[in-house]
Amino acid sequence: MKYERLRYRSRQFWNALFAQPSQADLERANKILTSAQLALFFRMQRSEQAHSLKVMNKILKTIDGELNENLQDLLVAALLHDVGKTRYPLSVWERIIVVLGKILFPFSVKRWGSGQPGGWRRAFVVAEQHANWGAELASSVGTSSLAVDLIRRHQNFVDGKDVSLEAQLLSNLQVADQDS
Repeated sequence: MKYERLRYRSRQFWNALFAQPSQADLERANKILTSAQLALFFRMQRSEQAHSLKVMNKILKTIDGELNENLQDLLVAALLHDVGKTRYPLSVWERIIVVLGKILFPFSVKRWGSGQPGGWRRAFVVAEQHANWGAELASSVGTSSLAVDLIRRHQNFVDGKDVSLEAQLLSNLQVADQDS
C-alpha cells in the first residue's frame, strides 16, 4: 500500500512541476467563481491551480444527478480547497518532505502540523492547517457557508454512516481530490 501511495505521489510531483492550466479550464473556472473568489484562485501556485481544475473536471464527469442542486457550491469548493496554502506557500522540496513524512511517519505528521508555521515544522503546519485557512479566506470573500464547510473539511474522514447532503458532497470532493 505504501508503494502504491509513493508511486501516486511521485506521478503527482512530476505533474506539478510541469503544470499548466488550460485556457478552457480557466474560462470554466471564471464562469464558476465570483471575481473575489477568482482573485483567491489566482493567488495559488500554478501547480495548485492545475490540481484544482483537475478536481473540478473530475467532479463534472462523475457528479450524481441528485447533487446537481448543490453543484455550484461543490465546484467552488473544488477550485478553492487548497487556497489556504497561499498563506505560507511551499516550495517543491517542502512538499516532498510532507509527502515523505506522511508515508514514513504518519502519526508524527499530525503532531508536527500543530502550532505556528515556523522552523522545520513549517511545511507540516501548512499541510495540516491549510483547510481551515482556506475556509477563512473563502468566507472572507462571501463564499456560501456550504462551500466554506466543504473547504474546511476536505481533509477530514467522512463517516460512511453519515448520509447527509454535505457528507455526500464532501465525499465527491475527496474522491476527486485523491484522483487528481
